[in-house]
Amino acid sequence: MKTRILSIITILFVTLSMTAQDRNVQPKPGPAPTIKLEEPKEFTLKNGLKVLVVENHKLPRVSMSLSIDNGPLFEGDKAGVSSLLSSLLGSGSEATSKDKFNEEVDYLGARVNFSSSGASMSSLSKYFPEVLAMLADQALHPKFSQEEFDKQKEQIIEGLKSDAKSASAIAGKVRRAISYGKNHAYGEFTSEKTLENVTLADVEKLYNTYYKPNNAYIVVIGDVKYKKVKKLIKKYFKSWEKGEVPTTELPKVPAVAKTEIDFINLPNASQSEVSVINTVNLKVSDPDYFAVLLANKILGGGGEARLFLNLREAHGFTYGAYSRIGSDRDAESLFSASASVRNMVTDSAVVEFMKEIKKIRTEKVSEKELNNAKAAYTGNFVLAIERPSTVARYALNIITNDLPEDFYETYLQKINAVTVEDIQKAAQKYFNYDNTRIVIVGKALDVLPGLEKLPYPIKYFDTEANPAEKPELTMPVPAGVTAESVINNYVDAIGGKEKLMAVKTLSQKGKVKAEGAPFEIQATQKMAYPNKEYMELEAPGMGTLMKSVFNGEKGYMMQQGMKIDMTPDVLAQKKESKSMFPVMYLTEEGKDLSLDGIIPFNGSKAYKMVVTDKDGKKAEMLFDVNSGFLVQTSSTQEAMGQKITTTISFSDYKDFDGVKIPTKMGMISGPQKLSFEYTEIKLNEELSDKDFE
Repeated sequence: MKTRILSIITILFVTLSMTAQDRNVQPKPGPAPTIKLEEPKEFTLKNGLKVLVVENHKLPRVSMSLSIDNGPLFEGDKAGVSSLLSSLLGSGSEATSKDKFNEEVDYLGARVNFSSSGASMSSLSKYFPEVLAMLADQALHPKFSQEEFDKQKEQIIEGLKSDAKSASAIAGKVRRAISYGKNHAYGEFTSEKTLENVTLADVEKLYNTYYKPNNAYIVVIGDVKYKKVKKLIKKYFKSWEKGEVPTTELPKVPAVAKTEIDFINLPNASQSEVSVINTVNLKVSDPDYFAVLLANKILGGGGEARLFLNLREAHGFTYGAYSRIGSDRDAESLFSASASVRNMVTDSAVVEFMKEIKKIRTEKVSEKELNNAKAAYTGNFVLAIERPSTVARYALNIITNDLPEDFYETYLQKINAVTVEDIQKAAQKYFNYDNTRIVIVGKALDVLPGLEKLPYPIKYFDTEANPAEKPELTMPVPAGVTAESVINNYVDAIGGKEKLMAVKTLSQKGKVKAEGAPFEIQATQKMAYPNKEYMELEAPGMGTLMKSVFNGEKGYMMQQGMKIDMTPDVLAQKKESKSMFPVMYLTEEGKDLSLDGIIPFNGSKAYKMVVTDKDGKKAEMLFDVNSGFLVQTSSTQEAMGQKITTTISFSDYKDFDGVKIPTKMGMISGPQKLSFEYTEIKLNEELSDKDFE
């Protein structure tokens, strides 16, 4: 029945999409301004703790960060111990309980955070001494309790279970594991299995081994006096005992010998996560660092970059395509070009990614592109250095990365000195084409046939980055099972034809979440037999976002206060349709129904049914083999000159007066995502004609 709201939600997607678009106009390039950075005042405690202070008296606020400069730590079969340490720090000290600490922080209007690699705080400057004292107490004298340990472990496990359903989360962990190897600190990931190996003693050992002042920095910024800060830091941190911190030798990461596709099957994925990845050995101190920054900016550094203009603007494959390149003092980093794309264009997106990477390697960029990239960096840099936090961060970077003292003062001169020849050399060195990984997380059934036509070998992995066999795409339908029998089974599963025919009205209320929207949308839907329908979406403080009403004879849609009557063609379709339980009537509407096999879906199996209407338009429906429930529909429509595939999933069927109705629904249309949760469903509630006005 939820298919009736498809046209309304399509408009909502368009509205959100138009709102979300960002068209930054880059400033014109000019001569590099002269940069003179204020130097922080520094001192070092006897225990090795280094402190930087930046005085700025514009606002009565102060912030402080404690950074423990340890290298990457490989945790092995106890992966997750550092996450647990981050969760436990700040949960109580020897002198102050967790609740009392949180109450005092809230009372002072401050913010305090902790992690396995440090801590941070911000407050009004008049409360700085008190908040600093509380932070030091929690950071240096933590009280790790078994009760809090068990609680935090359970919360992390719940998060892992949620991530197991997310294509983007799976892609993030698997591409690192495949790129670095699972025996590397950057390649390992936390799992339920590794978490179960972690004990409270492991957390305490990690803290006692690596939380040391002789490998730490404190940065204080804001409305403070250097002498007073020095006195306070000595008071609260001089007792912190230094110690020898173990060093870790990370394994080298060899490049893949030949470009390959690394495919991870996610049967319920409605879009593919595509990443073209290679490891790079890039440090901030390298001579070609600035050329690399600009090359990446031109290739995929924003809405005016080549990848975005190609994959989104020219082809409409995705909501956004970008590239990123990291620099790391301790190990190799990654260059990646990535996007979330529609299933049906996954192979085409790969072609365009590789085309753009090859182009920037083999052809010089234009002077205009280079100048625009330089202008963007110049503008961002000049704005950044106006913030005191930037001054402190740059000073810390100079120390931790062993950079020249004038590195940031000459930053823009180095940017402006880059030539088109430098860009090409950097691209050839850091953006691989012949030996790169194309990591794809997606629905094998939809995307593998296209990927197999590309000139790259395909390797298969599971969602834990283990080598796997090629997924089985379809299974034969057992003898005697037909499209009609699948529909009849569905009707029986949700209550039976007699029960469904007895439902004359249906009212639903719930909440809708749109990805990227800062508010929840309230949904109200009413239907009356045979085809009356009412749908309204409202947002807090904004009123009605849109409304669609059909009273059986005429109807209209309203959006942003504008009312538009339904066209004769739409009215004709509405009159012929059945608003409630439309699947039940498929066999009576003269549509061509066929079963295309049984496919894996969401940990189970589903019949894949193709529905073709009289105009030749096709839609797909998936019915769970075991429950009989409809679990997903998929169709393609034309909107704003582009073909948009909309996939709707149905779950959490609940019984209402003998009729089972899905209370949760997920919808993906192009790059936009919505999730529905109906909290109130009523059958045969008395509705009048006024409900459809």
